[in-house]
Amino acid sequence: MSNKYAAPALALLRIVTGYLFIQHGTAKFFGVPHVSMFDGFQPFSLMGLAGGLELVGGALLLIGLFTRPVAFVLAGFMAVAYFMAHASHGGLLTPILNQGELAIMFSFVFLLFSAVGGGAWSIDGARLSSREGRSSNRVTA
Repeated sequence: MSNKYAAPALALLRIVTGYLFIQHGTAKFFGVPHVSMFDGFQPFSLMGLAGGLELVGGALLLIGLFTRPVAFVLAGFMAVAYFMAHASHGGLLTPILNQGELAIMFSFVFLLFSAVGGGAWSIDGARLSSREGRSSNRVTA
């Protein structure tokens, strides 16, 4: 079953997810928006690595560049984040109790984009359309 709204809906999900993910990185590196738990943030730490992945990965996802590999890396990153930062406090199967719902949700949304790609309104999609257009204009002997 085809739905004319599926491609734009997935594009909006990719863009909004990237935007939200960038905010985690900007909160860590730049203090914007200010999140008190990131006061005293050390850029050369595990939290710094996380902030870098959030900032760069979120931006790449937002514009839809290298979507599949970036989303795959981010899905794994968020799975590790869940087990390290949330499930380690108990309630492995009850993320509502360990505040891990967002990490799980991000992980599975990223897994979706690693499977479906950047789609509509993405640089990946524009590059693919351009490449397909060039190949259909070739004259074969």
